[in-house]
Amino acid sequence: MRYPDIEHHGAKDGVTGSCHQLHMDASHSLLVDCGLFQGNETSIDGRATTGRLDIEFSLATVQALVITHVHIDHVGRIPYLLAAGFKGPIYCSEPSAKLLPIVLEDAFKLGFSRDQNDIERYLRLVEQRLRPLPYQQWLTLLETSQLVARIRLQRAGHVLGSAYVEIDLTYPATGENIRVVFSGDLGAPHAPLLMPPKSPERADILVLESTYGDRLHEDRASRRQRLEAVIEHALKDQGTVLIPAFSIGRTQELLYELEEIIHHHGELSTVKPSAANRDSAGGTLEPTDWPKLPIILDSPLATRFTEAYRSLKSFWNHEARERVEAGRNPLAFDNLIKIDSHTDHIAVLNHLTQTARPAIVIAGNGMCSGGRIVNYLKAMLHDPRHDVLFVGYQAQGTPGHAVQQYGPKGGYVDLDGERFGIRANVTSIGGYSAHADQRGLVEFVTGMGEWPQEIRVVHGEMGAKEALARKLRDRSSR
Repeated sequence: MRYPDIEHHGAKDGVTGSCHQLHMDASHSLLVDCGLFQGNETSIDGRATTGRLDIEFSLATVQALVITHVHIDHVGRIPYLLAAGFKGPIYCSEPSAKLLPIVLEDAFKLGFSRDQNDIERYLRLVEQRLRPLPYQQWLTLLETSQLVARIRLQRAGHVLGSAYVEIDLTYPATGENIRVVFSGDLGAPHAPLLMPPKSPERADILVLESTYGDRLHEDRASRRQRLEAVIEHALKDQGTVLIPAFSIGRTQELLYELEEIIHHHGELSTVKPSAANRDSAGGTLEPTDWPKLPIILDSPLATRFTEAYRSLKSFWNHEARERVEAGRNPLAFDNLIKIDSHTDHIAVLNHLTQTARPAIVIAGNGMCSGGRIVNYLKAMLHDPRHDVLFVGYQAQGTPGHAVQQYGPKGGYVDLDGERFGIRANVTSIGGYSAHADQRGLVEFVTGMGEWPQEIRVVHGEMGAKEALARKLRDRSSR
């Protein structure tokens, strides 16, 4: 085997289960991410499995785990990694070190035990292994006569704390130096709250995500206008707008954008009827009273992450920090109602289904495969007064993908073994993806000083991977 060599244990042929092993030499390797498989990817060749949770590769040479960010498809198998005997350090960014225990506590409850003593012991074990790293600083992992290995984290702009990983390998015997870069998940430019990613100086080998490698996003200004317009249109039916969203990243960006819309409408003293305020019969639609519209965050986990985001303001971008300095609270505004207990969740659900009061509900999980959003869907999908608004990627095989694909056709979705017809309106806004689009991915590569010798396209469905690979080949041949 020629070193370095990369072995992919997940996200090679799909978009979940990210886990990559960099074999630096015969005795030393590094693991980048260790995530859960989701949707169709929990089975192998169509065969049902237990979710592909077991660690089925040798840990004998693994020196450390490096985490790019704390989404469950990148960290969800860490409990199983520890159970398999991994005893090395876990490197991540400083914000990720604060967010990771929250993610893993939830994963541990779902997969292992709800006993609080077990959970606390497990979290102490994880926290003992955590080695938070500042961005942009090299850390020497290994220094022998045969190998010198260093790592550096750079901002990836995907969620707070996200990073791409630069690994610098020097082989003293030959004098060879090789730079390997794992992109993790790269964010879109101008994302709320986050600083955008910058291309690395160089990469001899690049492992590049391709989630949206076959499409382009709308820009931030137009997506916010579209979000506002979609909600305005939906709420004229006096129904609820359901937004399935991941607890970390997407939820906080949505709250940030909704606060901006509410703030803008609060500054308007009058609203005059215009073409945009007229229905198809020529009548005037009542404008949504945004300053009084309840924004319901019905997810204890999302609430915890939102509080953590607020405590990490020093990692926000300049625009977000300016809002705070101006006295605004982008993640804790007056309209925001946070639902914690299950009892309150049921009460709110019943209230919204039985009354005609407009509201926006943000609930997890983002692909509708679990969490409180499922209860809302069961109660509201049959009613055309309500709307489901997707703002994130829906993996094939998930209920979210079924609702997104078949909802506009009046189809159905299976939830918890029961079939539900879809009569609610279904809309998608792709511009709110936390992932870079094709242009952003290509610019990440072309922004380097030199073209990489090897690019491995991962973390994408086949069409997205192939489209991105074609685009990259076209650019490299110019």
